[in-house]
Amino acid sequence: MTDKLIGVFALAVLGGFLGILVSFVPRVDLMAVVALCFGLAAADLFLTLKRGK
Repeated sequence: MTDKLIGVFALAVLGGFLGILVSFVPRVDLMAVVALCFGLAAADLFLTLKRGK
C-alpha cells in the first residue's frame, strides 16, 4: 500500500515541477515535451500498479 502512495506522491511532485517549469517558460515545444514526459511517467506508474509489483 505504501508503494502506491509513494508512486502517486512522486507523480504529483513531478507534475508540480513540470507545471512550474511550463508556467515560467511558456513555449509550445516545451509544453509538448512536458506532456510527453508526464504521460510516460503516469503510464509507467499505472501499469506498474496494475501489474501488482
